[in-house]
Amino acid sequence: MPTPLLTVEDAAAQFTAGRGYLSACTMGLPIRATIAALAADAARWAAGTASAAEYGAIVEQGRNLYARIVNVPVERVAIGSQTSVMAEVIASSIPDGAEVLCVDGDFSSMVFPFLAQAHRGVSVRHASLGALADSISSNTALVAFSLVQSATGAIADADAVTSAAKAHDAWTLCDTTQAVGWLPVDAGAFDATVCHGYKWLCCPRGVAFLTVSERLQPELRPVQAGWYAGADPWASCYGPQMQLADTARRFDVSPAWQAWAGTTPALSFFSTLDIPAARDHAVRLGDLLCDGLDIARAGQAIVTWPDADGACLGPLTAAGITISCRSGRARAAFHLWNDEQDVANTLEVLGR
Repeated sequence: MPTPLLTVEDAAAQFTAGRGYLSACTMGLPIRATIAALAADAARWAAGTASAAEYGAIVEQGRNLYARIVNVPVERVAIGSQTSVMAEVIASSIPDGAEVLCVDGDFSSMVFPFLAQAHRGVSVRHASLGALADSISSNTALVAFSLVQSATGAIADADAVTSAAKAHDAWTLCDTTQAVGWLPVDAGAFDATVCHGYKWLCCPRGVAFLTVSERLQPELRPVQAGWYAGADPWASCYGPQMQLADTARRFDVSPAWQAWAGTTPALSFFSTLDIPAARDHAVRLGDLLCDGLDIARAGQAIVTWPDADGACLGPLTAAGITISCRSGRARAAFHLWNDEQDVANTLEVLGR
């Protein structure tokens, strides 16, 4: 009999705080199990009993949990520390002179790695999110985009993009950092995905993931190969020979051990969460805020509105409500620990 999924109400109880924190899009909050795991790890480290081998087992547990969350075989998952570094694996493998299509205003980690390839003739073209699928052409080698836009919270039409990319034989790279944890994600729908876990997955910063399809893997250069990318990491500590893993692990980066100690409990938590219910919860709160601000409902977990002069950010910060500001817009994000009271408090401070 399947284990019942964790409800939003039960999930919310796993956080020690969260009232007034509307900023999961900037940094998530830790669950109780993560706090305990980090404390226990610090104690082992201080006592000299921390074990590299044990950290390795923790990393592999986390890899398996992430694969489950994004619906891909574990053999398709590589681990690292930053999305930009993992995107660089894809960028460095684009053929000389190729065209990359990006979203106008997308997060720089999905743009800079490709702009940095200009020395070998790689060109980067930009399109609006809504026009992305229609902008793919026979010249496009790769479409690189975020599933959820960091600055606005807008959600890409992934089906349209992947369908158009397939029609033009273009690769797809999707950044799911602002999606995984509240939005159902099937990483297998893309040739590659990157995701940092410190936002909606509530992991410590320093844990990121790359998924690579079987179609794309042979085309990629393991430009960041190190001992952890070896077929057997502990037999790959020294040269002169190199034997990389046959799976996506060949793109692994040596893990930030202490961060992983707190990551595995968080991923275990999210692997049992009712993600569609988490999406509905976040969207409902976001739409309630839109109603109170008298702006169109966006159907998103992230709500933004013009605030170039900080007229909203300042009073909310002073009142102990945490939001952020990006591209001249106030940005509020709703996750598991938020409820209707957070919306009401925000609107009260803003005089709505």
